[in-house]
Amino acid sequence: MEIDGHAISKEIIEHLKELPKPEKIFAAILIGEDSRSISFLRQKEQVAKELGIDFRLYELAPELGNDGLRQEVRRLVKKSSVGGAIVQLPLPEGINSSYVLNAIPREKDVDVLSERALGAFYKNRNPVLPPAVVTVKTILDKVSFDLAKADVAVVGLGTLVGRPVGLWLTGKCKELHLLGRNSDLAILSTADIVISGVGKAGVIRVDMLKKGVGVIDFGYYYFPDGEVSGDFSPDKAEQLSFYTPTPGGTGPILVAELFRNFYILTSPGK
Repeated sequence: MEIDGHAISKEIIEHLKELPKPEKIFAAILIGEDSRSISFLRQKEQVAKELGIDFRLYELAPELGNDGLRQEVRRLVKKSSVGGAIVQLPLPEGINSSYVLNAIPREKDVDVLSERALGAFYKNRNPVLPPAVVTVKTILDKVSFDLAKADVAVVGLGTLVGRPVGLWLTGKCKELHLLGRNSDLAILSTADIVISGVGKAGVIRVDMLKKGVGVIDFGYYYFPDGEVSGDFSPDKAEQLSFYTPTPGGTGPILVAELFRNFYILTSPGK
């Protein structure tokens, strides 16, 4: 079964429309001119328009350097009119992502990427979950998957997907395999669920997996001709229980969950 990320995203957005609309600004900060970043921000801007959210894009030059960028991000997001903020990743080469992201206060960090927000998430004290984590949870709920009986493999242990998803899964499944850059992917043949966020086209193939497995793919790889691929190559996908296509799978859900986080962080009783 192919997971329709657009349909799930629409359900989330329709639910948010029924809630009181946040009157605060959603601040999105773009550093540099990465085409992937611009594409992702357009998707977020479109959802904001649909929800009637005041979405404002602030463009900063990489030439400001780490200290200058951190100061500018702090200045922009500390305003009382701003309810939530993101710094769109990836950042240009030479910019320290963690250093810049830490300028976002925890109570406005909708991406849950600053050290304070991540620390609170690790201790189960943050008001919102990382968007990738909620996306996984939403998909598993949608297919009525029982994690407690599952052997789960997480491929790629990056800050955006693998690390937070792996932490959230700890203690929730029968067996958990966390696979980094040099890990042997042969273990995937035992997994009931594979969650990937590598960003390398076709690194996971159907012939590496057992029949009936579910695949949640966050990977995005851009070919020179503009084509987009995920980590998973869905040939013979009929052998799977379910999978997320790229594009149109996890991406739309993740964006919708980002706005759900914004609603939670700006709600009076949070």
